Amino acid sequence: MTGSRQPLGLIAGDIARAAGHPCADPRARGLGGGCINEALVLTCGSHSYFVKLNSADLLPMFEAEAAGLTTLAATATLRVPGPLCSGSGAGRAWLVLEYLDLGRGRPTGWADAGRGLAALHRHTGASFGWVRDNTLGATPQHNAPDRDWARFWAQRRLGFQLDLAARHGHGGALQRQGEALLGRLPALIDHGPAPSLLHGDLWGGNLAFAEGGEPVVFDPAVYYGDREADLAMTELFGGFPGDFYAAYREAWPLDPGYSTRRDLYNLYHVLNHLNLFGGGYLGQALDLMGRLLARAR
Repeated sequence: MTGSRQPLGLIAGDIARAAGHPCADPRARGLGGGCINEALVLTCGSHSYFVKLNSADLLPMFEAEAAGLTTLAATATLRVPGPLCSGSGAGRAWLVLEYLDLGRGRPTGWADAGRGLAALHRHTGASFGWVRDNTLGATPQHNAPDRDWARFWAQRRLGFQLDLAARHGHGGALQRQGEALLGRLPALIDHGPAPSLLHGDLWGGNLAFAEGGEPVVFDPAVYYGDREADLAMTELFGGFPGDFYAAYREAWPLDPGYSTRRDLYNLYHVLNHLNLFGGGYLGQALDLMGRLLARAR
């Protein structure tokens, strides 16, 4: 909990104002596992809260996450931890969320999650993007609206990540293949997707089950986009159980050509990992680009 003790009184004050009850003698328990933020459980009497902490200049990141959680919650499809408040002080920024006891899913849990995701994707917008920018991990994610999905993906997603990679010293083949791929996106995105509301960062670490077995999603990077982008991300790091995909497809079958678009959408996340964590992801990015360019000929 390095650096987390100093603002506990400030966080407790925010909680008291937002929750409408005192938060006297706050007690904090640190949690591990996060690679972007520090996390802790803060307990005030009989009430517990999940708190994310980072440097004070990252308060807008937390505010955007809270807005994304509120947007997802409003669909009444998949459960999310409700945001309570955010703030900054003493050199730190924080986001306070509902604390959920997580447990094992019920036997239908993964199917419930698949149906819930399909229901979330039925919520559509007028254009691709969102009302504000947010972050994917710690990377800025630009969401200025565009009615052309291929152009949005080229400019706001792959193009941005490629420019960032160039600034990090990743030139050469990555930039050459990236430039060629950007020019061929209309041939790869040819199915006319609706602007579906997306979680935006739906890998296995961001879906769990509440104590009663209900699926819960968290750590979103919300925007309106091709629903397949969410499904693709679920497959990137090992995949979800088969019941999840069967239930999703039963609720809303996929268009032909998904397997190619899956690679295209996951390239965004692989490039983001390259930019966040370094060259270990370069080979995977080049492999995806090579496969996509071969299919676009």
